[in-house]
Parts: sequence; C-alpha cells; structure tokens
Amino acid sequence: MKIKYVETLAVDAGWRPWQFIKVETEDGLVGYGECSSGRAPHAIAGAVEDMKPLLIGKDPRAYEMRFSDMARNAIQSPGGVMAKATAGIELALIDLKAKALGISVVELFGGPIREKVRLYWSHCGTTRALYHEMMGTSPIATMDDIAKLGREVVNSGYTALKTNIIFPGDPATVHFDGFGGGLGTTDQVASNEMLNHIETLIGTFRDAVGTDIDICLDLNFNFKVEGCIRIAQILEQFNLLWLEIEMYNAKALRQVKEATRTKICTGENLFYMKEYLPFFDQHAAHVFMIDVPWNGFAQSKKIGDLAQVYELNVSPHNYYSHLSSFIGASLCAVLPNIRIMEIDVDDVPLREELTTNKPKIENGYMEVPSGPGWGTDLNEEVARANPWGKARAHW
Repeated sequence: MKIKYVETLAVDAGWRPWQFIKVETEDGLVGYGECSSGRAPHAIAGAVEDMKPLLIGKDPRAYEMRFSDMARNAIQSPGGVMAKATAGIELALIDLKAKALGISVVELFGGPIREKVRLYWSHCGTTRALYHEMMGTSPIATMDDIAKLGREVVNSGYTALKTNIIFPGDPATVHFDGFGGGLGTTDQVASNEMLNHIETLIGTFRDAVGTDIDICLDLNFNFKVEGCIRIAQILEQFNLLWLEIEMYNAKALRQVKEATRTKICTGENLFYMKEYLPFFDQHAAHVFMIDVPWNGFAQSKKIGDLAQVYELNVSPHNYYSHLSSFIGASLCAVLPNIRIMEIDVDDVPLREELTTNKPKIENGYMEVPSGPGWGTDLNEEVARANPWGKARAHW
C-alpha cells in the first residue's frame, strides 16, 4: 500500500476556517485528519505541501515512521504550524490504517475503556455574544440573557459548561486581548472593574445552573500571574470545575495554583510530551488539556499516558468540526485518565452537513465511536462547496 495523494481542504466555518487533510492510496483508500488553526490556515497548507515529498509513494500504515520523517524534517522549526500540519497528516494516516484493517481507531489502540464520554458545553455564551446572527441564536444583551442561557444548558441535559469573559451589550463583546488588540492592550492586567465583572458573570451562571452543574472559565492568555491569582481567589466561592489559563512558564502557573483553592487547567497550546513534561514535573495544574488536531493521535495518547504516571487527568481540546469530536472521543475511549471532553453546542449550521456521521449525544454524553476509522468521514462535496477565503479569524 502506497500514498498517492495528499490534499488540504480549508472550509469556511463562519468566523474561522476548519482545515482537513485527505490522504489517498494508490488503491483508492482514503483517510481524513483535521488540523484547524484559525490564525494560520495558509501557513498550514504550505507546511503540508512541504511534507508531501516525504509521503508520496510511502506506506501510510507505518504512521510512526511517517511521523518520524515529518518531525525530523521540521526539527529546526518544531511546534507551531509544522506540528499542526504533521498532526493533520498523522490523523489521516491512522484513519486510513484502521479502515484498511476494517476496525475503528479505538480498536487499533487497544479497544474501549468506556462506552461514553462526558461533555461540557464550551464557549457557552461566547459564540452567541459575537456571532448570534450567523447562527440564528438570541443575542447576549444583558446578564438576564446569561442566566437564561445557563438554564438552557441545564434543560439540554449537559452537566458542565465553559465560558469566556463576556460583556453583555448591544453589541456584546468578549475579552480576548491576549490574542491581539490596540494600544494599551498588551499589559495583561486585571483591573478592579474586570474582577467585579468576572465575579458577576460567573455568579450569574452559578445562580442559574445551581450547584450540581460544573462551570469552567477560560482566561486564555489574557492575564499575567498576578491577575490570574486575583481572579482565581475571587472565584473560589463558585466551586469551578476549573479555571483555564494558558502560560508557557510552568513555575509561573504553579504559583497561581498554589495561591488558590480554585482548580487550574492548562495545556491546549503545548506540543508533544517534551513540552508537557515541565508542567507535569511541577504539577502546575490539576487538569491538562490536549489538542489532538495539533498533536496527532498517537502523540496525544503518549501525552495522556505520561499524565497517568503523574496521577493527572486530561481533557481533549475540541474547538473544531464534528470530525474532531470523533477523534477526541476516540482518545477518551483509550485513556484511563479522562476528566471530560469539550464540545461546542453553538456553531455554524454547516457543521451538521460536513461529516457523514454526527456525534451521538444524550444527556451531555457522547457515545464512543465504533465505526471504521474515526467512525465518520468528511463530506467532501460540502467541504469543496464552502472554501475558506478570508484573511484571518476574528478570535
């Protein structure tokens, strides 16, 4: 079996692109991966092109060898765009191998440890605040709308949600200065006004959902250590599932963890065991996020297994299409130390047409995939009819 063709498909997912990798063999077998990155779609497509000479004519089933070839090709520029492109290709190779064997990826990696995966409703309110017209949902104009959304989460059967720092209004806004902004937005300071607002926001959600529903708040890269500590301490009263913080310094994050009773989650921007290891050694967080479309499946499994050695739970990052949901749920099925999995409930209608199968979700749990490969395929007709052509993502 030899690889004949490798292609990147960038799909218009509203305010950001979703990027898929297609690998086809000489005998017509196809595997799909996803490596969506809203801020570097053209760079990832270029990186995939650079990888093609390492792949064409090679056996796709030897995915560890193919990964090693690609990793060595990128050894002078590890991580980032090159890692994401490598991950998308690796995911397609693993999908292809499982299909060639007539089994699921879950079976390929040892069989299921669980039958279903607990989910949390991610970007709860965030997407409606920014893109409600695109999705046909209600706007987030007041804190009453936040409370209404919280009750919707409960009524939908989900037992956990994650939100961002939403400012209701007309129009509503969301605090994402860590990803870019104008003059005066680089300091990453949490003002008293910001602290009061965060307390009101999470307090409104808590009052609406009650004490049994888990709440997460994602701070992204928005604040430095001092601001994160102040926010974490204010939120202790609400018993969060976690406060999510992205930092590239393990000791800095551990300083936050040791200053509060609020549980800390991190890791979605880290690559491979090498980058996770300092954070594991420091026990810098309680839960570690793994971005499978940016690490690849086999590498994510290794990260999860290493976390198990450190007595830590992991959670797949999943701000992508339904293909990623099947990939993430497959990882959850073969790791013993899963906390919960992310999924977006609010998204562009196109998502429901983009894969041949949709996740089976009931009462906030997703059924573990069992079909060949990932258990779903990319609907290429829909993907090609909706190409991405914008300059960059909004957030």
